[in-house]
Amino acid sequence: MFEKFTAGARAVVRGAVEQADRTGSGAIGEPELLLALLERADSPAAGVLAALGVHERRESVADALAQVRRRGGVSTADAAALAGMGIDIDAIVTRVEEAHGVGALAADGTAGRRKRVRRPFTAEARAVLERALRIAVGRGERSLGDEHLLLALTAGPGPAGAVLADHGVTHDAVVRLLDETRGRRAS
Repeated sequence: MFEKFTAGARAVVRGAVEQADRTGSGAIGEPELLLALLERADSPAAGVLAALGVHERRESVADALAQVRRRGGVSTADAAALAGMGIDIDAIVTRVEEAHGVGALAADGTAGRRKRVRRPFTAEARAVLERALRIAVGRGERSLGDEHLLLALTAGPGPAGAVLADHGVTHDAVVRLLDETRGRRAS
C-alpha cells in the first residue's frame, strides 16, 4: 500500500510516529495522524486546513485530541450526550486516574509507558490508511496524498473526525475545497 503514497503522505506517517514519541503513546492512532497533518505547510491538506481556519486553532485541536485520548476515546459529542443522561465522563475519568494514574483510560492502553522502539498502528489508524487508498482510487487518482488522509479522517467515525467536525471541518467541506483546487489546476 505504501508504494502508492506521495512524499507528502509518507511525511504525514513519519510525523505521526514522531507525534506518538512526543505524547508517549504506545501506538500510532488517528490523533497522531491528524496532528502530523496539522504540521504540514505546503500541501493540498494544509491548504484545505488553512482555508477552514484550522491552522490558527491548532492548539485547540491538539487540546481536544488530548481530552479524547484521556477519556479513552469518548468524543466531546459523546460526553455531552452522556451528560444529558446524568453521566459525567470527566468525573469518572478523574476518579479512575486518582486510582490508577494519569492516562489510565488512554485509548491505546499505555498509561505511564514511554518510548518503544517500534510503535504499531491502531486498528483505527490502519482503517484510515485503507480508507484513504479507497478514496484516492475512487477519485481516479494514481497516488495517495495527504489530502486523501484528511478525507479519510473526516469520512470516518473516529476521534480525529469528531474533533475536526467540532472545529468546523467536515468531509463535505474538504471535498468541496479539494475539488475547487483541482478545478483551478485543470483550467
